[in-house]
Amino acid sequence: MLKTRIITALILAPIAIGGLFFLPPLGFAVFTAAIVCIGAWEWSNMAGLTGQAERLGYAALMAVVLFGLLHVHAVVVLWVALAWWVLCFILVRSYPGSSHYWQSRAVRALLGFLVLVPAWVGLNHLRTGAVEFGAVSSGLSMILYVFFIVWVADIGAYFAGRAFGKAKLAPRVSPGKSWAGVWGGLVAVAVLAVIAGLVVDASKPEILLLVLVSLITGLVSVLGDLLESMFKRFRDIKDSSQLLPGHGGILDRIDSLTAAIPLFALLVTLLGWLQPGSL
Repeated sequence: MLKTRIITALILAPIAIGGLFFLPPLGFAVFTAAIVCIGAWEWSNMAGLTGQAERLGYAALMAVVLFGLLHVHAVVVLWVALAWWVLCFILVRSYPGSSHYWQSRAVRALLGFLVLVPAWVGLNHLRTGAVEFGAVSSGLSMILYVFFIVWVADIGAYFAGRAFGKAKLAPRVSPGKSWAGVWGGLVAVAVLAVIAGLVVDASKPEILLLVLVSLITGLVSVLGDLLESMFKRFRDIKDSSQLLPGHGGILDRIDSLTAAIPLFALLVTLLGWLQPGSL
């Protein structure tokens, strides 16, 4: 299993890096849309659409929606994302009691758009925007930073959870997660934010705000992970798919990012650090 995971990672890493950091804005939009549409194909199974025609149709509809949003004001979508993730907190916290609100296939299919579309919009908003934070001027730097928030939060949660993880965070949704893991992840994220602020020569007020933004983003990323776990538990499946040998599916790799990206993009925009651009 470990060998398979390593081989898959070695193959996918250069593709992901090239697509995310070396394509022009329009190419970036198409590349990330393709990833989101694959994620939509996986989500369709969690929504209860099991026939391949249904699942491919769902992914195609996702592509149409993304194309239709190319010139929509991103901040509107990001505000919708904020409302959605607040609702998700309530749904996850009250599971399994909350399942009667979303157990129908139609509702679960609709929720997939609320998960995936804002993440794509947020990514492209960051990619095309003009950044004014310390010595940073590239939206690509912002994208890399939000990825680091999620990765560092995961690493901090893993080690803190192993050492101190007795109190479970959401045992009915994801029994392996603990409150110690959450706090450990947030401490690691705070350290990351301070280091990042110093590296880009940000002012002290900017660094303090960056720590706050990063902590909120790291906390929301946990919710993204829990939400996918909740739907997989409801469908009694372990992974979103088997597309990535040893790693599960696309959604298993980006579940935290689906929540972190739109909230981070909204916060840095509201703070004036990111000015909207265009493809």
